[in-house]
Amino acid sequence: MHELLLLLFIFTLAAFLGFELISKVPSQLHTPLMSGSNAISGITIVGAIVAMLENPVGSIAFWVGFAAMVLAAINVVGGYIVTDRMLGMFKKKDKPAAKA
Repeated sequence: MHELLLLLFIFTLAAFLGFELISKVPSQLHTPLMSGSNAISGITIVGAIVAMLENPVGSIAFWVGFAAMVLAAINVVGGYIVTDRMLGMFKKKDKPAAKA
């Protein structure tokens, strides 16, 4: 019980600290920050796969690992989509050809 309480405290502290840090970041830096967090989500996917492989299919740890893998994959895909849109803003637009 003591270990569960400690883990819950660490999770709550990390969530609060993460919210406070992200809220202080200027809006111009949110997209580059998301691009960097894709690497962290990739590590989360690897850890979730390891958790799924180490535990039997019916266990709670397996399903928590599965949920972590799905949510991290959504984060990675969304991050790449937003990054692609951001990079698209910097591409030169072709001028339409003059009509004769």
